[in-house]
Formats: sequence, C-alpha cells, structure tokens
Amino acid sequence: MKVSAGTLLYRYSATTLEVLLVHPSGAYNRGKPWSIPKGMPDSGETMEAAARRETWEETGLVPGDLRELGSIRYRKSGKRIHCFAGPAPAEPVPSCTSWEVDCAEFVSIARARELIHPDQAEFLDRLESRLAEATG
Repeated sequence: MKVSAGTLLYRYSATTLEVLLVHPSGAYNRGKPWSIPKGMPDSGETMEAAARRETWEETGLVPGDLRELGSIRYRKSGKRIHCFAGPAPAEPVPSCTSWEVDCAEFVSIARARELIHPDQAEFLDRLESRLAEATG
C-alpha cells in the first residue's frame, strides 16, 4: 500500500481562514483536484519529516510547529495520506518549487472545499475542529 505525508498550513486573512493547497502539474492533471503538499517518505524518514520536506520541496515554505491531523485512505486506490497541520510561516509566499506542482496558493477554506481531492476534505474538517477547540 502506498503512503504519503503532507501538511495543511493555515493562516488568517482578516477574519477568513485560508489553507495552502497545491495542484499537480501536467496536461493530464489539468482537471484534477488540488491537494495538500505531500509525498512519499524516504527510507527511514518519519511521516512528519516527510511532510515537512515535501512541503518545502513543492512550495518553498518551511513549516514551523505542526500537529498531527491523522490520516485518510483514498477510496479508489487505497493510498493512505498522513496530514500534519500548523500555522503558515510569517508573510508566506508559496511558489511552485517542484516540477510536481503547477500552482501553490492560499485559498479560503470555502474555496478549498471546492478544489481539494474529495477524500482529503476530511482534513479541512479536522483542522476547523481543532482550531475551534483551541479558541473555544
């Protein structure tokens, strides 16, 4: 079974929660859904270390403090995705720093729900729940 690890970095723009998503590159991915920055761990690498490395490789952003959001399994392929969430670095400017993505940007949580891979939408729910717990 394939396994990936990634991050769900977030920030507030005024009062709107925004999250960092990436879109896979290539003509065959033109209509495909967006994703959290993610990738497969290297041999001996922890899931969190893989998530940090992949985020840096795909967006140029270095995640700070991260908290585990658990994992989901893709319904079609069975691939397991582990996710870690944390606040975006101060004044982040994501860029496409890998051939694997053609776009990396912060979008509102509402827009993220429209763009993200349907199986990854659970991560958005978990993030909102965690943030509500932290402020409630």
